Amino acid sequence: MRRTNFQPQQSPNPATQRFIFATGIECSYPTIQTPEGRARVDEMEKCGHYERWREDLELTREMGLHHLRYGPPYYRMHTGPGRYDWSWTDMVFPQMRRLEITPIMDLCHFGAPDWIGDFQNPDFPRYFAEYARAFAERYPWVWRYTPVNEMYAAAVFSADYGWWNECLSSDRAFVTALKHLARANVEAMLAILQIRPDAQFIQSESSEYTHATHPELVDEAEMYNERRFLSLDLNYGHRVSSMMYRYLMDNGMTEEEYDFFMSRNLREHCVMGNDYYVSNEHLLVNEKLREKSGEIFGYYVITREYYDRYNLPVMHTETNRDEPDAVQWLWKTWANIQRLRKDGVPLVGMTWYSLTDQMDWDTGLSQNNGRVNPLGLYDLDRKIRPVGRAYQRLIKQWKDIPLLPNGPLTLTGRWGETWLQAGYPQDAKENR
Repeated sequence: MRRTNFQPQQSPNPATQRFIFATGIECSYPTIQTPEGRARVDEMEKCGHYERWREDLELTREMGLHHLRYGPPYYRMHTGPGRYDWSWTDMVFPQMRRLEITPIMDLCHFGAPDWIGDFQNPDFPRYFAEYARAFAERYPWVWRYTPVNEMYAAAVFSADYGWWNECLSSDRAFVTALKHLARANVEAMLAILQIRPDAQFIQSESSEYTHATHPELVDEAEMYNERRFLSLDLNYGHRVSSMMYRYLMDNGMTEEEYDFFMSRNLREHCVMGNDYYVSNEHLLVNEKLREKSGEIFGYYVITREYYDRYNLPVMHTETNRDEPDAVQWLWKTWANIQRLRKDGVPLVGMTWYSLTDQMDWDTGLSQNNGRVNPLGLYDLDRKIRPVGRAYQRLIKQWKDIPLLPNGPLTLTGRWGETWLQAGYPQDAKENR
């Protein structure tokens, strides 16, 4: 039956915060083993961002975006204990502010400086926290951070798969990397809060699921499905299951280390960022082999599991798909986001990652082949892709929806002060 008394909604309240649409600059920089020896894989270098950063910031605004996941090259900037090279960020950040781009500052993206070594180094958390504090002191206007990107994925790729950095493959190496990455993340949050007490931390983390292919593998799949939560359990002080506690203790974590995480509560500063790709679900073929399953449960089901566990605001912080499936994947992701919000999940943002195409992610950056992965909103010549036009259209159509699905969050009180300190006018109506 056709409705004849439909009335359009009122114009949006200019004091209400809006849903966050974002993209990111792909900034991974792990080290890998090559036939010639150790090599640094710097995606910002391979994808041309160091030369074309001004253009990339302009393209971010052309897309209709005011939020950008951005990771300065940590391995270049932290030159030694207490020593920093700010030349890159001192050049880029003034332009970012001029364009009214709010960075979600990614301080560690899959790699560490050569002088630190890798994530097996127990001194990494201490030195990284010093860097985070120094960064916050130099750029006090920055208030949104992802201190350590994808802690779980960094530990898996470096110390389980053996592809990156320490290139190890054992449970003990994985637990060591994970506890150091999680501790670095918590220590960095504490350090930043000393400088910026109203800082917000968006934990961009891979959201995973493992499906058993045989009844005899159900228990092993359950182990993987508990292990996937470890980085966020430690980060949020969420008590792990008895199975995971034994796993941690058997593989090198001490009670003192575990108690450190359980005694820190930074939840009020956190948004649970989750990343979902078609490769995030796995089939357990045997006790040692997992294969990509493709999308089975999908973004809705897996995100709901993470939200039910932590009960925190959620931001969708990464996805992509190559052509010709990218546009369909974009709209499918958006449909899942809308349904989660309709069902009461406080999901506050969406991210297509990244702004431009990437290189060598078809091998998980484990090989330096120089192969272009067509995953961006723009190609590496900075020509817009069909998914870029679709994302532009989506942002234009939906930019006025409120940040929270079931009620406004207006620019008053502490949040309002934060926005005004960031330099944005109180009557801002765009995607802020």
